[in-house]
Amino acid sequence: MAHHKHLASDSAAIFSPSVARIVASNARDWSYIDSWLESKFPGRPVPSIERNPDTLKALLALASFNEAADEERQLIARAESEALRQIDESRAAQEIGPLGDRLLGFIEEELPREGEVALDSMASMAVRAGIAFAEPEALGRRIASCQKNIYEAQQMTRRVEILQCHIESDARRMAEFLRSLDSDEYKPPPDTAKKNLEIQRKVKAMSAQLPELQDRVAALASSVGAPRPSIDDVAREEQEYLTLLSRKKQLDMQMAAFEGLPSDPDLARSELEALRSQLRGTTSHRDAVFEGLVERESPVKCRH
Repeated sequence: MAHHKHLASDSAAIFSPSVARIVASNARDWSYIDSWLESKFPGRPVPSIERNPDTLKALLALASFNEAADEERQLIARAESEALRQIDESRAAQEIGPLGDRLLGFIEEELPREGEVALDSMASMAVRAGIAFAEPEALGRRIASCQKNIYEAQQMTRRVEILQCHIESDARRMAEFLRSLDSDEYKPPPDTAKKNLEIQRKVKAMSAQLPELQDRVAALASSVGAPRPSIDDVAREEQEYLTLLSRKKQLDMQMAAFEGLPSDPDLARSELEALRSQLRGTTSHRDAVFEGLVERESPVKCRH
């Protein structure tokens, strides 16, 4: 068919396993729909339909409902035929039965079609559920429990599908990462083994010399005989260190004012005098500008 030809032409462009599964699932669904439509139009051509996801979804739902209705009709027909057979057998065996059987026969004969269908459905449900004395409440609870189990199974199936998608995605990323590690970019230099041997040889030599060095340190410590510092001595030295550090910061701030001056005292003095002269000129200019502003903003005295 046209749909299968289209799938065959596009199969070469499918690279993702998830996309391939989706395409295969759609192909199976369309094949099932085509078979179902041909069974509904025997000897006649199947009407042409647009093949898209919405149409497929609607046709699948319609086919499911149709099959459920067919099964229900077959169940009702079998129940009716079985009931008629049992009635015929009972009538043939005895013309007049016990009072209970006669009452049940009268009730069954007077039941409407809807009542017979409901009664047969309840009986079938009780047989499948394994309930000896079927009550509507018990059947209702059993149906609700079945619906709950179905819903939980559907939710678990969806979770498993999502987990499978994540696992496949991680597997693809790990495969790409392994391929990148196998490339030449991550290969170690050729002299790595030689350097490793040299480092191990040096480590062994230093490890052999370590006891001797420790003995020398112990001998020097015993010869000097310096007393071990106490906690008070450490605290006092720490306080002295902090005092010296604060003093250093103050001196650094004072020295920052002379940053940029030459190291020669005469040149530094002359540059300092030039800066002072510049400061005096700037101060005079500021005072003159301020006086001019004051005179301009003051009211003009009237001449007498």
